[in-house]
Amino acid sequence: MIPCRGCGQPIHETATVCPHCGAPNTASTRRILPAALLCFFFGLLGFHRFYVGKIWTGVLQLLTGGGFVVWTVYDFILIILGGFTDKQGNKINLWT
Repeated sequence: MIPCRGCGQPIHETATVCPHCGAPNTASTRRILPAALLCFFFGLLGFHRFYVGKIWTGVLQLLTGGGFVVWTVYDFILIILGGFTDKQGNKINLWT
């Protein structure tokens, strides 16, 4: 069971839409902990962006030193607060 992105009610992870509110169930296969650790230790190299599939912005971070550190700090805060998304625009999950 995972929470619905629309209403927060628990729904089965294979459900295509939430039975409570009708929101689509588009969950990312990426997790917060690996993204946060990659960002914390290798954020200046953009490894967390490669992890979530954002290859081009990962390359930009690699070339600019994490967007001159500012971009990396911003990404780390987004990851910790749960607002960071993968390549498809789905928020990365805390659990499976």
